[in-house]
Amino acid sequence: MDKNILLNELQFKAVKSSGAGGQHVNKVSSKITLFFNLENALGISNDERERLKIKLASKLTKENVLIISCDESRSQHKNKELVIKRFFKLIEENVKIAKKRKPTKPSKAAIKKRAENKQRTSVKKALRKRPNLD
Repeated sequence: MDKNILLNELQFKAVKSSGAGGQHVNKVSSKITLFFNLENALGISNDERERLKIKLASKLTKENVLIISCDESRSQHKNKELVIKRFFKLIEENVKIAKKRKPTKPSKAAIKKRAENKQRTSVKKALRKRPNLD
């Protein structure tokens, strides 16, 4: 994965942000929407592309375009920085291959300790019963 190539492939669109903001809000487009075409991306390998298609299936459009928006800040530049950080974080997290779990067995000492605790609990509970006077 080459970040410089990916950064050049990103497309941005500035939109008017929703919510409160006074008179100035109707004049300024501060919300940033990032578009990334996964199908034509040169900055990622084919294996990474397939992995991203599977893991990001719910976030992709039918044309395999990833869309991320940010309108946290009133500054367009700050929103652009935030959306780029989110994009790279999302890509890095979903490109990683998860380690396979190695099944393990409990040690003999752990098995023995568990058996002793069970026996101790059993005796404790048996002592709570009424004595048998027959």
